[in-house]
Amino acid sequence: MVARTDLAFMMHTIPHLVRGCNFPFFKRVLVMDTAPLSGDKVNRPGVGTMEDLRAACQKLIDEGVMDEVIEMDYSEPYRRELYKKHFGISEIRPTHNYKGYPVLGSIFAIEHVPGDYIVHFDSDMLLHQQPGFNWIELGMDLLQRRDEVMFVRPFTGFPLPNEDQFHQTQSYDYDPEGFYKFTFFSSRAFLLQRTKFERLLPMPVLWRRFKRKWLCKLPPRVLTSINNWTGRGKLDSWEVIVSNKLKKVNCVRATLAHREAWTLHPTQRGPEFINNLPSILDRIERGQAPREQSGYYDLQLEYWL
Repeated sequence: MVARTDLAFMMHTIPHLVRGCNFPFFKRVLVMDTAPLSGDKVNRPGVGTMEDLRAACQKLIDEGVMDEVIEMDYSEPYRRELYKKHFGISEIRPTHNYKGYPVLGSIFAIEHVPGDYIVHFDSDMLLHQQPGFNWIELGMDLLQRRDEVMFVRPFTGFPLPNEDQFHQTQSYDYDPEGFYKFTFFSSRAFLLQRTKFERLLPMPVLWRRFKRKWLCKLPPRVLTSINNWTGRGKLDSWEVIVSNKLKKVNCVRATLAHREAWTLHPTQRGPEFINNLPSILDRIERGQAPREQSGYYDLQLEYWL
């Protein structure tokens, strides 16, 4: 998934992700967000124009990194159809959450790519995978065998051999089959099986930021109507909506405990990060990282410089 906010780094990170996965995908697709920026995305560094974004996507296709680019559909009929299927309410108007992250676009990406198994990455993600190991194959097998596993992703953070460092803000349990079970879902990187995922639908939509707390206890359809009438309240994150559903149906997101594949997420995207990104990616692809990065999912940039 790409947007104008990704232009400063996407020409490095997207080829890096494709190399890292090392998987014979049927199709590699760029899902482009063409909506005006909102929330905290407005002040992101390195924002370019839609012309710049389209040119960058085309270059990735011309160079054989990606196969296709599709633009998110923001038409009203489509929005109503998709929200009805996924949330049971067609009248929802916002397309992005309160932070400016695409809610409609996230489910659009699932609906509009081919195949039953889908791997998703936000374009700022960083990935290491050792030769001869394949987290996607392991994940597909896990999805087939374990009914409660709804999503799979690689290990989060840089693992040190023989050291159990796994810093998490969300609660989890360890499964003897070699993965951590979370009811919290992260939309930054995941593998799903579409036909299995659709068992979760529809999911109750969530609203937030109503000044009067008692309003938040009203049914989703009522809160949707209030938002339509008054413009008050903001759409919550898709990953929070999915997380709530996972808890209700006793399903989990599996984070593989295998240390042969791991991911990092940069939280700082300023000049220091951009200027050092090629060397950071080179070290990650070789499986190297500063010791201070061990166990942390967010990139500890100061130790990479």
